[in-house]
Amino acid sequence: MTSFSAQRPPRILVVRNDKLGDFMLAWPALAALKAATPAPHVSVLVPDYTAPLARCCPWVDEVILDPGDSGDRGHQQELLVQLKSAGFDALLTLFSTPRVGWLGWRAGIPLRLAPATKWAQLFYNRRVPQRRSRSAKPEYVYNLELAEALLASLDLERPPRPAPPYWPLSGAERTAQRAAIAATLGLEAERPWLFLHAGSGGSAVNLTSAAYARLACDVDARLRARGKAPAWVLTAGPGEESHAEALAATLRKAGLAAHRLPPSPGLEAFAHSLAAADLFIAGSTGPLHIAACLNRPTAGFYPSRRSATPLRWQTCNSEDRRLAFCPPGDAHEADMTAIDLNDAAARIARQLQPSPTSEPHL
Repeated sequence: MTSFSAQRPPRILVVRNDKLGDFMLAWPALAALKAATPAPHVSVLVPDYTAPLARCCPWVDEVILDPGDSGDRGHQQELLVQLKSAGFDALLTLFSTPRVGWLGWRAGIPLRLAPATKWAQLFYNRRVPQRRSRSAKPEYVYNLELAEALLASLDLERPPRPAPPYWPLSGAERTAQRAAIAATLGLEAERPWLFLHAGSGGSAVNLTSAAYARLACDVDARLRARGKAPAWVLTAGPGEESHAEALAATLRKAGLAAHRLPPSPGLEAFAHSLAAADLFIAGSTGPLHIAACLNRPTAGFYPSRRSATPLRWQTCNSEDRRLAFCPPGDAHEADMTAIDLNDAAARIARQLQPSPTSEPHL
């Protein structure tokens, strides 16, 4: 084993090259790696889509683009040459695929660690049994356990587990985001700001727009009764803009102060804007997990099937800032209509009870 020091830190390549939410749930593991002694140089292999947020991550030193399974042979070869020349000491694959395992082996990375699942594990010389299919733990905890196993294999001093926020923006940045949105939309700073993301990104079972409208109207009425009339800010992913605008129009027709978040120039700007939320409501999508990394209060709506439970895809914000709702045990696992929206509205309203907008942005 190489003897590492501050002058010769270990070079680690971390792979999480699938969806946005999955990548955000890797941030606790990245924070744990970066907190080790000596602090390693951490590179991430990510697709072009999540690269803007990878570049924002305070626990990442270098971002390497993955052309993906469909990338042409030339780009695949360029990636292999880049990895060979980088001199990585270790590869940590948080979600194992045969292509990535073979890539790490061909790149000659001496320590290659991944979950002990699927035949792709044959390319790794360190394997950690996790049985993720049982969904017994949150995804970000599974990722943390892999990071800790890697640190042990490298004989690095393992730090205490990091705590939220995993994306620690400054108070000045949060204030600036709130001021910019207030100026653009004419929002009053003293109101609670509830961000609502009704889209699913095509991957998550979610409430319908009509259900979100009922939920918002109920939450709004409960907060108004307490003298805290909220402002609703509707967000959208690519291709979901018209649905968000339609929902905003429905809420305005019902008497709610509803606004569409203006289009952002890119994913990084959109992500930063979520710091302005007093609470973020969504299905188990990428934006929900961005808000959680920022340690914003969240309310997530999930199916109850084993692979997508609220526990497995739990947000990584502080425990007292996360709410989760799913169909009851006697309903079909994906029957989102079985969720008790009255109970959800009551719990969301209570979440905002202790402190509205002027937290000073927890």
